[in-house]
Amino acid sequence: MVSLSFVIPAYNEEPNVAEALRRASSVLQTLDLDYEIILVNDGSRDRTGEIARSMIGVIPNLRVVENDPNRGYGGALKAGFYAAIKDWIAFAPSDNQFDFVQLSDLMAFSNRADIVTGYRANDADPFMRRVNRWGWNLVVQILFGYMTRDIDCGFKLFRREILELVTLNSDGAMVDTELLAGAKARGYKIVEVPLKHLPRTAGSSTGANVKVILRAFRDLVRFRFRLWRELNDEKKKIKPASLHQ
Repeated sequence: MVSLSFVIPAYNEEPNVAEALRRASSVLQTLDLDYEIILVNDGSRDRTGEIARSMIGVIPNLRVVENDPNRGYGGALKAGFYAAIKDWIAFAPSDNQFDFVQLSDLMAFSNRADIVTGYRANDADPFMRRVNRWGWNLVVQILFGYMTRDIDCGFKLFRREILELVTLNSDGAMVDTELLAGAKARGYKIVEVPLKHLPRTAGSSTGANVKVILRAFRDLVRFRFRLWRELNDEKKKIKPASLHQ
């Protein structure tokens, strides 16, 4: 049986978190999986953590991980990833902009790929967020080559073993690029799947904050050089061993 950790990061999602957990649980119970749900409360200042903790025992196989203080989107994901104990990790935001039923669409490729990443077939976000996303995807493709048309789509599935080779440093929006580019550079296969994107009906997003965007571009350049150094170091470690074959 396939085992799966479903990681849901949440920051100030009081109006959404209970519904997100109910939706995730409803979908997972219909699939033939050994699963757990990990809700990461990323230092929320509202009742997000309180609501999530109150659902332990109500939602089967639910665990709540607390970040205090807030560590950002990447920090929330990393906390969930490193708490995960199953062979596969899926993650999706708690804002209810993705239909968790489509987890089955991602899982359908688990026997043919190491990372299955969604892309927003229709983008329900405001115009400026779509423009920012287009520019970011373009820069990522220039630096790392094509991996997916929507690098920061928040609904993905990957083998947990990838974390043994790919180091995730970013606490911000760079974390998706670190995961995919690091995996691609080490020969892991990536497949992309179209997903329906729903408009946010409650709460507010922090992704378009200017500071968040500037920090992401800074981290992107740093990561490009770090990945180059990591791959060179890995090649140096392999070469001596190959001499004795």
